[in-house]
Amino acid sequence: MVRRHELTDDSWALIAPLLAPGRVGRPVRDRRQVVNGILWKLSTGAAWRDLPERYGPWKTVYERFRRWSQDGTWDRLLTHVQQHSDAVGAVDWTIVCVDSTTVRAHQHAAGARKGGPGKGKRSAGHAAG
Repeated sequence: MVRRHELTDDSWALIAPLLAPGRVGRPVRDRRQVVNGILWKLSTGAAWRDLPERYGPWKTVYERFRRWSQDGTWDRLLTHVQQHSDAVGAVDWTIVCVDSTTVRAHQHAAGARKGGPGKGKRSAGHAAG
């Protein structure tokens, strides 16, 4: 039985080869357990420290998430899954939507001076410090 927010056996089989060990050293925690912990955290929005014990130490899961974010592992996984899904016909390209909506920021959010023109300048009466 697969728990909510966890990978199925088929999903794990698809990405596991991309998470092969790359370093020699301490024994590595079960990668599937770590990925499931990351998915649980991202799905629930809970704090890393609230990660259930079944996923291992929260710091280990967090550090792996951080390392994989920095080294491009997540990008490679996404690309691989997208290509595989497209190759097996699991992507319905007729429903792809690109939203080009833009929202203009208020002038103050865009860096405008507060109080109007000239208000942000030092007056001659202030000594330079």
